[in-house]
Order: sequence, then structure tokens, then C-alpha cells
Amino acid sequence: MTVWLEVEGEKRRVELPAEIGGKVECSVDGRPVAADVRVLQAGVMSLLIEGRQYRCVLDGDGVLIGGRRFGFEVVDPRSLQGRRGAGAGTDGPRPVKAPMPGRTVRVLVEVGDEVEEGQALLVIEAMKMQNELKSPKTGRVARIAVGVGDAVGSGDVLVVVE
Repeated sequence: MTVWLEVEGEKRRVELPAEIGGKVECSVDGRPVAADVRVLQAGVMSLLIEGRQYRCVLDGDGVLIGGRRFGFEVVDPRSLQGRRGAGAGTDGPRPVKAPMPGRTVRVLVEVGDEVEEGQALLVIEAMKMQNELKSPKTGRVARIAVGVGDAVGSGDVLVVVE
């Protein structure tokens, strides 16, 4: 899994193994890093990296490490495969996918609603954190594939905006 962390205004590429826990090998900007990862509770981890211990708490689209908040973005390679050769435009329908497994808490739009880019569409709960998913473009809600209380898997299409 690839995660982009923004540290002091600079984006860093972090490659993590699919299974996180115990001793793992990862890389930061291509540099190999050994880490010992322990999940303390849902959304809270203890990391031991190069002899230093860090307590990490997931906070929506950020992570608190040592009392400092860092933004992050998960890049799912499967979502990039469908876009190859399509360009970065906003033409055509754009799916909003679940970034991780969870449960739908609120659906904020209905089919046919006009939405603005960045407008909240729905909220999912994952690891006891609520995550607001936003519209990737200005358009109309063409499909809603989930309802309140539905379980969702990582990469599931939740809403389509056209």
C-alpha cells in the first residue's frame, strides 16, 4: 500500500506491506526502513523505528504522531489502473470508493442532486473514526450504492458522480 504523508509542507511516499503488525519492512521515498508496529487499539498504533518510539493516532485524513498532526492520503494502485490513458479531466462519471473497510454512517445526498467538487457525499466509520467522503468533481449524483448501516469493503464504489 502506498501512503503519501505531508511533513512540513513536503510530500513523502511511504510504501507499507499489506499486513501491518509486528516487524515489517517499509520504505520512505525509496529508502528502506525497518519498523516494529503494534496496534494498541482501533486507530492507535505504537511504532518503533530506528530505535525511536512513536504513538500514532488516526484522525480523519490526518495522523497524530507525538502530538503533531500530519495529513495523509492513501493511494490505491487498483484505482489508478482504471485511469491509465484516461487523462486527468473531469469528463464522464467518477466513482467515489471506500478508502478502507468500514460501515456507512450517513448519506448526505440523493440521486439527482447537483454537487460541487469537494462537497461531502457520505460518511463512513472505519477503525472508530468517521471519514467524510467528498465529490471528486462538480456534477450530478448518478448512483448511490450504499445505505446507512451498510458494511463497505476497501475499494467498493459507494457513489457515482457524473
